[in-house]
Amino acid sequence: MHSLDDPPTIAPPTRSAVIVPVPAVDHAVADHRAHLDRAAAWGVPAHLTVLHPFLPPSELDEQALSALATAVATVASFDVTFTATAWFGSEVLWLAPVPEQPLRQLTAAVFSAFPDHPPYGGAHGTDPADVQPHLTVAERALAGPDGLNALRAAEADVRTHLPVSQHLDHALLITGSEQPRSWRTLRRLELGSR
Repeated sequence: MHSLDDPPTIAPPTRSAVIVPVPAVDHAVADHRAHLDRAAAWGVPAHLTVLHPFLPPSELDEQALSALATAVATVASFDVTFTATAWFGSEVLWLAPVPEQPLRQLTAAVFSAFPDHPPYGGAHGTDPADVQPHLTVAERALAGPDGLNALRAAEADVRTHLPVSQHLDHALLITGSEQPRSWRTLRRLELGSR
């Protein structure tokens, strides 16, 4: 039997992802993500997705990790600025990174090294050029009956904190499940030097 002081039991990870963390935006998005982005509840930081879903955790051996690190290192570190919000329909509010090209190159490099794992499972096609780089702020499905208004209010607040800039010099390989606070960093992956 567990006491209230025992830490929650974390189930073994069922998925992995390659992301670029963007802590510079936390002051603008953390409060909204905490309630309106399912990835935040899982313990995933504010980020730009490189490739998800990635390999099953059981396949993350040294050969895969080496190939991943090599692919990530082919793209030089870069500066990104978030100057505006954007929407996927009326369902997802996100921040638009400028420039997008280095993120597209990063996704293409990782997908090229792991061609059986297209971005978003191929839901948007298998060409990384068709995937819109974005930082999710809020999902309408989590906002309750007044969802659209909640997302619009979040957008108005987030805009007061823009622009936000950050130098991006690494990606993370993370693993977890849909269990709260289950995602953990497995490996830091350095981008190439400029």
